[in-house]
Amino acid sequence: MFLDEGDIQAIWLTVRLAGLVTAILLVLGTPIAWWLARSRSRWKGPIGAVVALPLVLPPSVLGFYLLLAMGPNGPLGKLTACLGMGALPFTFWGLVLASVFYSLPFMVQPLQNAFEAIGDRPLEVAATLRASRLDTFFSVVLPLSLPGYLTASILTFAHTVGEFGVVLMIGGNIPGVTRVASVQIYDHVEALEYGEAHRLAAVMLVFSFLVLLALYARRPGKQKD
Repeated sequence: MFLDEGDIQAIWLTVRLAGLVTAILLVLGTPIAWWLARSRSRWKGPIGAVVALPLVLPPSVLGFYLLLAMGPNGPLGKLTACLGMGALPFTFWGLVLASVFYSLPFMVQPLQNAFEAIGDRPLEVAATLRASRLDTFFSVVLPLSLPGYLTASILTFAHTVGEFGVVLMIGGNIPGVTRVASVQIYDHVEALEYGEAHRLAAVMLVFSFLVLLALYARRPGKQKD
């Protein structure tokens, strides 16, 4: 068999995690990106920097602070304990929360660029027609920014699939619960199972190439005179 049961389980868990994180960030990232694109507040710079922080922050640093926040003495840990949800570290939902933070800029920045590219004119026209803000967003902004949504979704999904440091720090290495594909490859290498590592890594390599191909193929080239 090309992939063993553990590899298939890890791939399925990875796809489930990436799909859920992408869906959550579509909801959370849209208002953040819209505010960053339209606001003139003095807080725009600091908030934009916080959103982009995972791009430059080592994953182990982000994972460490998230682990402290989710722990029994951390603010998130105390909140989940009060809600009867238990501790989040070393659980699938802990992975989801950590991945939402880690992949946030990959959703927000493409959406912000798409919203900024729309400009003021379409919004002004909608306002003259007495369209509400909500109607303007769904009837004008959303259709015009669909390419940005597609790019943001693809990048967020692919980035979540490729996570390693944060998921290992928060989720550990529990089969069927937190052992995603990147951690499974690491396990194979540690066990000197290079053949298994090659096969699973090849699957991830092909997936990454296809994602990038889909992303770049939809961009039109320059027209020749």
